[in-house]
Amino acid sequence: MAQALAVGDDGRVVAPVVTSLGHAGLRIDAPHLTMLCDPWMSPGGAFLGSWFPFPDNSHLRRADVLSADWVAISHEHLDHLDLDLLRELPERVRLVVPRYPAPEMTRRIRAAGIRNVLIELGSWERLALNDRGDWVTVIQELSPMCHDSAILVVAAGHAILHTNDARLSVAQLRRAAQEAGRPLDLMGVQMSGASWHPICYEYPPEVVASIGADKRIGKFKAVSRLLRAAPPRVVMPYAGPPCFLDPVLAHHNERMAPPGIFPDTAQAAAFLRSRLPGMAVEALMPGDRIDVGTGVVDRDPRWDGFSLAGSSPDGTLDTGLPDTLRDYLRQYAERRAAEVAAVYAANPDPPRGSGLAQRFADHFTELGALSDYFLHRIGMTVRFVVAGDDGGTWDVELGPSRCRVDLTGSTSHPGYQITVEARWLDAVLMGRVRWEDLFLSLRISAWRDPDRYNDYLVGLLKHADAGALAAVESFEAERNPNDSVVLTEGGHGWQVSRYCPHAGEDLTHGAVIRDGVLRCLGHNFDFDLATGECLNARCDPLVTRPLGSPAVAR
Repeated sequence: MAQALAVGDDGRVVAPVVTSLGHAGLRIDAPHLTMLCDPWMSPGGAFLGSWFPFPDNSHLRRADVLSADWVAISHEHLDHLDLDLLRELPERVRLVVPRYPAPEMTRRIRAAGIRNVLIELGSWERLALNDRGDWVTVIQELSPMCHDSAILVVAAGHAILHTNDARLSVAQLRRAAQEAGRPLDLMGVQMSGASWHPICYEYPPEVVASIGADKRIGKFKAVSRLLRAAPPRVVMPYAGPPCFLDPVLAHHNERMAPPGIFPDTAQAAAFLRSRLPGMAVEALMPGDRIDVGTGVVDRDPRWDGFSLAGSSPDGTLDTGLPDTLRDYLRQYAERRAAEVAAVYAANPDPPRGSGLAQRFADHFTELGALSDYFLHRIGMTVRFVVAGDDGGTWDVELGPSRCRVDLTGSTSHPGYQITVEARWLDAVLMGRVRWEDLFLSLRISAWRDPDRYNDYLVGLLKHADAGALAAVESFEAERNPNDSVVLTEGGHGWQVSRYCPHAGEDLTHGAVIRDGVLRCLGHNFDFDLATGECLNARCDPLVTRPLGSPAVAR
């Protein structure tokens, strides 16, 4: 039987109570504050009807749960920015969002007809939420290439860190505690990936499994190291995984089990308990509440008898998903079949002669004019194989010095290929969704040669904004490669750039070395310590030298 939550004589909560709304959604109730963070409950899911909250949180889409003074939204991904839900809020509710170099989130909110007061915050800028000392700030990722932010709420003298998808550095996490003036009382951590790699790439199954396993365990270990450096009183894994209810995508649900990249919160919690035995770890289901002052959890009776994929003490599963969970997902898909069908109806296959190819060419001509810096660093031809009556094979030369579209698809050796149905491509070209929405929908397949991640290609497509691209260029130009740190491996010392040349992660705390390769734990970029070369992505080299030798960066 659940223990009672701490309340005062007047029946009001003494410390904040945090309710899980499912996925990354939270509700914070404090004596003088009610706030929602990243609520996502849209019956139509997100990303072209591909993602849906798991498990189903629709029982929380009601007035008493959604009534609040404030709503804080971390970033523009549609599993965090639920425009349908925001449209239903009373106008008195105020919205808080980070101020990013590109105003995409603000544009999306206003284009949806939402007229609530909207307040943008810079990193570490405090906003008073009332006259009782409660406040909020946002903590953006170090590199402007990634528009992700954690949200720090201090209410009733307690500190709640809603990290959602943001990959904070150790320094940022420690500063959050300093800003709050106390150790963090509750910290939500995302431990389930939101990535189309490797599962949308044309790899053999064993390669997909191997890369997926590396990503899964890499994410788990990175979060564990972060928590050791600045431990909160209670840590809560959340913000995924989604589930996939379109029959075309339903096979991705199997990736909740190892070695898949979508572990559920039970597996994440089991891993944290095994690695951090002295830390309180709580996995909440939608509707569960935790008293931030006492750590007491009040479980939503809706989930009596329900279990997630389950895990052994080391966070792994011996088999795939249990049949009970497959049955649950099948029934959930039946309840959402009409919403999935509506996505297809809203995005019909363009008929022959619709002008899709010309829209494609115009789109990339415009993109290619946004940043010479990005073009130079992409430096490849990208082939699009577009399936449908008005499709074709179209090549886009993106740098190093120009952007050129070839609608005959005659390039002999493209460096990257994306295969996509015309209906989904047209949704991007017509502005109904953005490129990153399409990629996250998993409604593509891809290959690349060489098989290296190009952050600049993804950055150009996902931002598509001159100001955002210029912010990345400025950030990378201002880094001082002479700021260094000494790291060791097996008795050997290396002097390396203190900050990762990709996204600025402080390698003092955010790196591991094995077999002469340094891995930055911020985004798992690998660097050869002998040459400084990045081995698995397009990135500037790391300045590195063995102690007693001159520095190199080739």
